[in-house]
Amino acid sequence: MTAKRYQPGDHLTPLIKPPVSKIQLVKYSGASGDFNPIHTVEEFAKAAGLGGVIAHGMLTMGFVAQMLTDEVGEAGELLSFGVRFVDMVRPGDIITCDGVVQEVKEEEGYQVVTCDVWAQKSPGDVRVVQGTATFRKPLA
Repeated sequence: MTAKRYQPGDHLTPLIKPPVSKIQLVKYSGASGDFNPIHTVEEFAKAAGLGGVIAHGMLTMGFVAQMLTDEVGEAGELLSFGVRFVDMVRPGDIITCDGVVQEVKEEEGYQVVTCDVWAQKSPGDVRVVQGTATFRKPLA
């Protein structure tokens, strides 16, 4: 089996997550240590002017990271990854993560791939996370 050869303009393999749930947000609060009640207490989030509970930005970033690690695989290496948070995610939102290759270099038996990555509420809908990543994978 030969390794996938990336070209500028190629899309990464998208990742579609099931709807975000309030239970997921409570579990993430415990795992991350972020117990800000805007993520778990409806009344508090409304009083803060958010209209209701919102997901942790880092949870959504984690979804994009999951897409990247799936793409990179065990033989590859994620070299850099950064995002900015663009919009809020709420319980019930279905998040689709995607990316597009911007640049490919060959270095010492590896392809080094730089891409734009994002998460959006559904294909073609509002982006909630926007960023860049660079990874490398063996050529053979």
